[in-house]
Amino acid sequence: MALHFLLDEPSPAQPGEDIVLTGAEAHHAATVRRIRVGEAVTVGDGRGCWMSGECTLVTPREVTVRILARDDIAAPRPRVVLVQALAKGDRDELAVQAATELGVDAIVPWQAQRSVSRWAAKAEKGRARWESIVREASKQAHRAWLPVVESVVSTHELAERAAASRVLVLEPTAQTALTAVQLPHDDDSDIVLVVGPEGGIAPEELARLTAAGARLVRLGETVLRTSTAGPAALSLVNVALGRW
Repeated sequence: MALHFLLDEPSPAQPGEDIVLTGAEAHHAATVRRIRVGEAVTVGDGRGCWMSGECTLVTPREVTVRILARDDIAAPRPRVVLVQALAKGDRDELAVQAATELGVDAIVPWQAQRSVSRWAAKAEKGRARWESIVREASKQAHRAWLPVVESVVSTHELAERAAASRVLVLEPTAQTALTAVQLPHDDDSDIVLVVGPEGGIAPEELARLTAAGARLVRLGETVLRTSTAGPAALSLVNVALGRW
């Protein structure tokens, strides 16, 4: 499969025209991946533009790609959103990476009551880190649309979201299995999957979310880590929506 590269800005380039990769993308292409003149590649802007082409010039600072074909791909509907509780170590980052590869459309960091990790004053730095993970995972997965990483939310803000979206909270003790939930294809309302931290979602948080309209669902008889619960649920949703 051809290597995929991402532009920092949207491009109006059409077949027969050239696109020039610079900076980190050019360095990665020429020095890390050792791409060669004449090699086929794909280039996107992360917002639906998908271009196929071949390299006509390769240097560590500049790679020129002659565009051979272009498609503008519509954004998936409904959107599938992962609300991932902040977790210690790199467990939340592992969830972000896997969810991106599996096709999630947006990611929301959640400062849950039992989250060991606390972004506080470094919230923007944390979000930027997740955006970097999303970008690299999207390139690896050859995605036309990059997931949006939103600002960190509190439980109160998450509860407010339940009024306008289909919010499904992953909770091992829930009576309803995620596979039993009907997910309509013709409804543009977001499908929001909420994953708690290592210690689980606090009872008062569960009560607040369900009072706001969220639904508790379980994945199976076992308890998954915070790093794997979201990707596992996303896989089931992909099947239910016909994406897979």
